[in-house]
Amino acid sequence: MSLEGKRVLVTGGTGSLGQQVVRRLLAGEMGTPTRVTVFSRDEAKQHYMRLSYLHREAATDEVIYRNFKEILSFRIGDMRDFETVAHSVREADVVIHAAALKQVPTCEYFPFEAVKTNVGGAHNLVRAVKESPAPPEVVVGISTDKACKPINVMGMTKAVMERILVEANLGFPQTRFACVRYGNVIASRGSVVPLFLDQIAHGGPVTVTMKEMTRFLLSLDRAVDTVLAAIRTAQPGETYIPRVPSARVVDVAEALIAGREIPIAFTGIRPGEKVHEIMVSEEECYRTAERDGYYVIGSMLPEVVGAPVEEPALAGEYSSSVVTLDRAGLEGLLAPFLAGRLEGSVQA
Repeated sequence: MSLEGKRVLVTGGTGSLGQQVVRRLLAGEMGTPTRVTVFSRDEAKQHYMRLSYLHREAATDEVIYRNFKEILSFRIGDMRDFETVAHSVREADVVIHAAALKQVPTCEYFPFEAVKTNVGGAHNLVRAVKESPAPPEVVVGISTDKACKPINVMGMTKAVMERILVEANLGFPQTRFACVRYGNVIASRGSVVPLFLDQIAHGGPVTVTMKEMTRFLLSLDRAVDTVLAAIRTAQPGETYIPRVPSARVVDVAEALIAGREIPIAFTGIRPGEKVHEIMVSEEECYRTAERDGYYVIGSMLPEVVGAPVEEPALAGEYSSSVVTLDRAGLEGLLAPFLAGRLEGSVQA
């Protein structure tokens, strides 16, 4: 699928992922859209996002800057408000749904707020699509590893979001509803690398919850690659999973400390936190195929799934507990951060 001449709506477009999605869309790598609309509820973030595109000087930014002026638009709104969502959806051919409450501790302390945004917002989106006189061609929902065997509120609400989008395909062939699911994005707000760098800059200690904890390490661009791949080729009800390396969190901390005299403090597991990330569960692996370098989970609803998976791509769950990065690999992956440079650190 090409985005040439399409109208793209990005909910939560001022977040870390949303901003990078917008930048890639403006670069025209899937064709030049007619319009890219950023939908979010924070006027300050939208203001700073506008400013981030001004006064570009590098030649590589010329196309993005021109498309920013001609294509990019902003809309204030909340996924909890059906009328606002419906108005935005009526003007979209493609929807990338990234709006969410995503901080694990916040969702633990305010669980119903997470339900209203992550679950109610997804319901409003599906209702808006189905009631639109010209529904979008594709909707891709952004989920998380925490939705797989969820133990925290954020993961539970995201798991329900996935189910809402999968079920939306029933009896509605006009729109393809699909999801992507991924783990820790290295440079996103609230992720461990920016936190560790800040702690290191202040002399430590670097706080790690426990020695056994592992995480997948995903670059922001790899996360966007997954979203664009789902737009191009995901079938109704499918969930795309990137294949990415994993490491122990304490090894990440030591790689960023890089031999300096900065202590590591073990603080204990936080409310709702997992020891290991799981992106494909043991129950899901039997309906998981491999496509273009991604794991693709088919719908559990027989009315939605296409051809059954004859040869599953996985024999068991896809978990960060299988550590794939040694110290040298970590140092290579974290090289931009070791040099003090945060990829995609646009103010949001």
